[in-house]
Amino acid sequence: MNTTASNYSLQNMTGYAAYGLLGMPLAMSALPVYVQVPAYYTTQLGLTLTSTGWVLFLARLIDTFQDPLLGLWIDRLRGGLHRWLIVAAIGLSAAFLGLWLPLVATSYLALWLGLMLILTYTAHSMINIAYLSWGAKLQPIKKNNASMLLGAAAWREGAGLMGVIIASVIPSIIMLKPREQIAAAMGWYSLAFAGLLMLAMIALLYGSPKWQRTATAHTHGHAAWSVLTGNLAFRRLLAPYFLNAISVAIPATLVLFFIRDRLQVPNQTGLFLAVYFIAAAIGLPMWVALAKRFGVARCWGLGMLLAILAFFSAALLTAGDSEKYLAVCIAAGLALGADLALPPVLLAQVIAADEAAAAYYGIWTLLGKLALALSGLALPFLAYFGYQPGQAGGAVLGWTYAAVPCACKFIALLLLIASHRSFSKTTK
Repeated sequence: MNTTASNYSLQNMTGYAAYGLLGMPLAMSALPVYVQVPAYYTTQLGLTLTSTGWVLFLARLIDTFQDPLLGLWIDRLRGGLHRWLIVAAIGLSAAFLGLWLPLVATSYLALWLGLMLILTYTAHSMINIAYLSWGAKLQPIKKNNASMLLGAAAWREGAGLMGVIIASVIPSIIMLKPREQIAAAMGWYSLAFAGLLMLAMIALLYGSPKWQRTATAHTHGHAAWSVLTGNLAFRRLLAPYFLNAISVAIPATLVLFFIRDRLQVPNQTGLFLAVYFIAAAIGLPMWVALAKRFGVARCWGLGMLLAILAFFSAALLTAGDSEKYLAVCIAAGLALGADLALPPVLLAQVIAADEAAAAYYGIWTLLGKLALALSGLALPFLAYFGYQPGQAGGAVLGWTYAAVPCACKFIALLLLIASHRSFSKTTK
């Protein structure tokens, strides 16, 4: 009896590990695109700050509004899902490489950046929406089983954090090299990413627990949207998630500028990012354990509060405050674990057992992408107030980087508290 249970547990763990591995390459590509690409195109390739900001905004806007359509399409796919995931993985690998190795003259650089971003975003979205939906409907997960959902999320986000740590250290070191060496080094990084992506895709498709397809998985058009809009708990979860996503997206867009021009310690960029994400990895199992005991929504709110208390002080930091910023990275990183693991689980728990999940996650990722699109406007906003890359100091940079996100997160926390009763019955 015990041997059977042990074998069953080991089989589940192996299956969840195969499922979670894909989180690593997805994170390895996402972080450099959102963090290093803006600085790379402005400081190394000569694209203006305003042009870069508008390209980021428009590309992310396109990416944002395609996600619900991708979600509906994924729900309606039958035997072709595996084939399309492989195609998306190949497309993501090629577009990510193209970002670092532009093949056009400087006058066409903005157009190239926009095209590569759109291709990267589309392929990444296709994989990510299917991946999150797969995790919400994994066999043998039973409906509204918080412990099993949290376990799958922990494997996914844990692997994702490993990818983020790699992406925070290696590209940051590469960006300190001379311009002609950066392209070659990021080319090798892109090839390593492509290899890991294909390995993780094979593990997902052939080693992970199967995706439980529901009877409503092939609902068409208006009927599918009616199901989503009729879910009150889902609707009330969207506002706090969106504002919280903005609070994360703005610092991700500005962090390299903040470290280089506000703190004036660009050589410590890799250290700060690595510490931040290592702290998140350490905090991840803590948040999962707390959520199992006290509830997912309650612990997510606690994580938001910790992030506000930790991050607001960053607005007051000036040149040379490396040790203080390191402390901010540790505390904010611990809070990030809650943002990574808990919201997708909370969403999974408000989806009925007989409903398809991908359309829900299409809306979910739409809001995350819209937050990233809006964060791109922080660059022309800073330019309007006189900030330019490489300009030391810049109080407006500090306040935009830290205070504005904290205000967004505080409002998200209030909305989460106000809406908690709407979905508390389904999340216990």
